[in-house]
Amino acid sequence: MESINILLVEDNLGDIELTRESLSRGKLKNNLTVVENGEDALEYLFQRGQYNNAVRPDIILLDLNLPKVSGRGVLKILKEDERTKDIPVIILSSSRDALDIKESYQLHANCFVSKPVSLSSFINVVQSIESFWIDIVKLPAK
Repeated sequence: MESINILLVEDNLGDIELTRESLSRGKLKNNLTVVENGEDALEYLFQRGQYNNAVRPDIILLDLNLPKVSGRGVLKILKEDERTKDIPVIILSSSRDALDIKESYQLHANCFVSKPVSLSSFINVVQSIESFWIDIVKLPAK
């Protein structure tokens, strides 16, 4: 199987490292790119500025509470643009708020996952996301 390109949009350094570690323990080869705010996520996804040679991600893991442009703002822009609307976006958020979940789906998130508190649960969740979205789901052709 060829490698999968994952874009993680996350501003919490601890969560970035946990996600990186979780994915490295997985059985699939992946290329993880991290950006730490919504503005950089949009620059990356639309290949602007320092990201003019960015690789299109196969999957986006997106936090909701980001500096500069919120995760909601990023999601709205991505799903309204023909170039990016078919990229699966998984909301990976510490929120468990029903309104955040509803709004994410209304903005066409592909799924909403609440970040677990414990380390082992976090690792399991990230590996489950990877397994489901790579092994089971058929992604759009590159």
